[in-house]
Amino acid sequence: MGQSKIVHSCEAAVADIQDGATLIVGGFGLCGIPENSIFALRDKGVKDLTIVSNNCGVDDWGLGLLLANKQIKKMVSSYVGENKIFEQQFLSGELEVELVPQGTLAERIRAGGAGIPGFYTATGVGTEIAKGKEQKVFGGRTYILEEGIVGDFALVKAWKADTLGNLVYRKTSRNFNPLAATAGRITIAEVEEIVEAGELNPDEIHTPGIYVQQVVLGTFYEKRIERRTVLSRKQAVTDGGDVR
Repeated sequence: MGQSKIVHSCEAAVADIQDGATLIVGGFGLCGIPENSIFALRDKGVKDLTIVSNNCGVDDWGLGLLLANKQIKKMVSSYVGENKIFEQQFLSGELEVELVPQGTLAERIRAGGAGIPGFYTATGVGTEIAKGKEQKVFGGRTYILEEGIVGDFALVKAWKADTLGNLVYRKTSRNFNPLAATAGRITIAEVEEIVEAGELNPDEIHTPGIYVQQVVLGTFYEKRIERRTVLSRKQAVTDGGDVR
């Protein structure tokens, strides 16, 4: 049986993350984010971080906590619309931002994890996204070259793990997490439950343990909803819904 990858706390898990590191962080908005690891990073106080993530959370939660603490130097994201501090720091020149189309961001992370240095995509051709990038024509259509992304560390959130680092995600919280898990030189998986090796059904494992170097048990989850949308009874009936 292989060696256990369990570490005793999030503080210990992030201990090797130093100033200037590049982190790939799983999650989508506030769904499936490594809440406890983000707290530990905030308390550690590391600065000048480059964060690759779908977005930067909100002002007082998720990656927004690191932003408010001025620990992030650069964000590589596809959406930044829920964070006023993000806007302020960007407009003041404190924060460098690289906006990437969401599908391209996912593929850049996936490519990095697969050892693929670059790929061509039609997304962004003829826009600001294409500036300075190599272009080629395939089948009469123009494509731009995008580079894969590899992080010094990846922080991901899973539902379950075994002691060997095999991971299972739960429903929509899977989102960017499996991609991020493959693309960190050191991947730290924060989980809600840890079981012994062999207890997970092999057919249900989403991320094989070979990609994961550390597993830490989260102690508390608030699991906030970024933006709650409700459907009125009147609208549901109008739309043909069955409201009882």
